[in-house]
Amino acid sequence: MDQPKIERLLRLMKLLTANTTYTVDELAERLKMSRRTVYRYIDTFREAGFVIKKTGDCIRLDKTSPHFKEISQLVHFTEEEAVILKRAIESVDDTNVLKQNLKRKLYSIYDNKTLADTVVKGPLAGVVHTLIEAIEEGRQVVLKGYRSAHGSRVSDRRVEPFSFTTNYVQVWCYEPESDSCKSFKTARIGSVELLDTPWQHATKHREGFTDLFRMNSQERTRVRLELGLRAYNLLLEEFPLAERCLTQLSDGRWLLDTEVADFAGVGRFVVGLLDDIRILEPLALKEYLHQYIERHFHLE
Repeated sequence: MDQPKIERLLRLMKLLTANTTYTVDELAERLKMSRRTVYRYIDTFREAGFVIKKTGDCIRLDKTSPHFKEISQLVHFTEEEAVILKRAIESVDDTNVLKQNLKRKLYSIYDNKTLADTVVKGPLAGVVHTLIEAIEEGRQVVLKGYRSAHGSRVSDRRVEPFSFTTNYVQVWCYEPESDSCKSFKTARIGSVELLDTPWQHATKHREGFTDLFRMNSQERTRVRLELGLRAYNLLLEEFPLAERCLTQLSDGRWLLDTEVADFAGVGRFVVGLLDDIRILEPLALKEYLHQYIERHFHLE
């Protein structure tokens, strides 16, 4: 089999095992190939022993298929892990003949938004397993005993799960009661009850925005910060994806220009470095931090 075909098969495998489901037309559009070619490649997976599942018009590779576990354990970079590896590769001397090959292989993963799953273990395994089953089969669930981040409210939430964030930390769901898409932290879910009711609102399923501080929301707010050396170094250590949003202003000063889902993530970062960060915009972030400091440190 020629190398271009192998690469196309691997790209198709990533889409067929992603947390978001796709129709054949969507797969053909994303991979820039014909429907006929997509069907031919799917037949190739079937002949190799993979189990093909179809839910409505969407097609997936069953994760219980032979060989799948071994493959997923080999390719499981998150986007942040890929950034760190990229830095390590860039530090290699340009005369090293392996450098370009390593960069090419890594970028093929780094540029793809549907990275392979990270295996979840421990108490969360059952929760995540049921949610994956619900997504694959297009069924509603009840998140039993969900602990809200705001206050001590514990409640059952009937939702339609449709996608996970990196490492299954959160699951995106459509909630009929509020008629909106929300992210729920898997660690706050007591258990999951899988219902026989199929999705009723698939056309409303929309993933929210995840910012570099790993916060999620349907909203975006532009933030511009001027950072000193200490803040710059700590930002890159804690949030590697910030690298693409940074511009050096002068010796020892950098501009962070990015969008955030809400002020909670960026706010926690700024509070610990108030003497080394200047907020350029928005004014609302300054007001948020003022209220945050008053609330937590009881200042007047």
